[in-house]
Amino acid sequence: MDWDEVRPKAQATLGEPLGTLSVAELEARIAALHQEIERVSVELAKKKAHEAAASALFKS
Repeated sequence: MDWDEVRPKAQATLGEPLGTLSVAELEARIAALHQEIERVSVELAKKKAHEAAASALFKS
């Protein structure tokens, strides 16, 4: 990561009060969270595969 690179602000904060959000905002939030779940799931699968490959290598 480049120190000059600025991380984008999170779109949704966990635990944030939802009462002030509109229906459209809540739907957008759900869509964004589904996308984030998919992104994290893909990364998790990659890491598990890498871990399994390393484990198999050292079991030999």
